[in-house]
Amino acid sequence: MPALRTMLPPLALAAALCAGPALAGDAASIEVLGFSADGKVFAFEEYGVQDGSGFPYASRFYIDTAADSFLPGTPVRVTLQDEAATIAQARAQARQQAQAAQPDAALAENPGFAAGRNAITEISADPARMAVNPRPVFPPIDAPLEFRLEETAVARPERCRDLGEIRGFRLVRAATSPGGTAQTIHEDSGIPASRGCPLGYAIGGVQTFYPQAGKPVFAVLIAVRQVGFEGPNHRWIAVTGAIPQ
Repeated sequence: MPALRTMLPPLALAAALCAGPALAGDAASIEVLGFSADGKVFAFEEYGVQDGSGFPYASRFYIDTAADSFLPGTPVRVTLQDEAATIAQARAQARQQAQAAQPDAALAENPGFAAGRNAITEISADPARMAVNPRPVFPPIDAPLEFRLEETAVARPERCRDLGEIRGFRLVRAATSPGGTAQTIHEDSGIPASRGCPLGYAIGGVQTFYPQAGKPVFAVLIAVRQVGFEGPNHRWIAVTGAIPQ
């Protein structure tokens, strides 16, 4: 996710984050762009206006669902360093730059299914657990998918010194059938620079796709609460994998 942009030294920034009655970071909006026809690529976009600078931004993420890694040349990130610029302009530039990775038209034909969603403003849902029927077939013919998120202690990056307790996460696909076994599908060994200085995480959604020719896949959308300039920011990451058959 976009790195923290600030001219304050770490101690001054920490003091600014803890002082004052009405600090407000920015919360990125998210849009699922879709999957490739074979399910091997998942793409989503986040966009918004940076706190502090007021600059609009848009970032597009293209993920190899089997390797759970970015496609070459991605993510595509655009920040328009002009307070008069609009989010729509930032999104248009990001869209134009990203077509070589995967055309929007192809992704739009394969949106998959939003099997579960929790907005970051949702306070009644469990941010560490989401269980879903992976597709809208009733009565269900698929085993449920259940994901559990645990925040973990990690080595503090130097860039995050004096900015509070920095957290990593572990994501587990829980066993949902008798005799089944849980599977860890992601566990942080460190914090990538692209994630800034994360303070916490929440499961924000599960997107599934059953391609006509290919293995069914999932993408777990995770909201990252990170240190911002005027308050905590929220950005998005995704963890992908195959749906067990």
